[in-house]
Amino acid sequence: MENKTIAVDREAYALLKSHKKRDESFSELVKRHFRPARNLSEFAGARSDLSPKQRGDLDQERKRGREADRRRAERVRKMGGVST
Repeated sequence: MENKTIAVDREAYALLKSHKKRDESFSELVKRHFRPARNLSEFAGARSDLSPKQRGDLDQERKRGREADRRRAERVRKMGGVST
């Protein structure tokens, strides 16, 4: 990939640096902030190329994740962290 060098003043550099994640390059930061947002419709049918077994495995993993989230939320409620 070809690289380009740009010049920014100290204020612009400080702003960029303040938004950069710890292990992120400045190129990654710029792409993250300025890449156009994707429409949800772009993901429609994303599972259609999976086999029935792969879709079932994905569904099971999602269910396990939801159950783990439910258990964590219950622990937090019991600790008094969240009032319902």
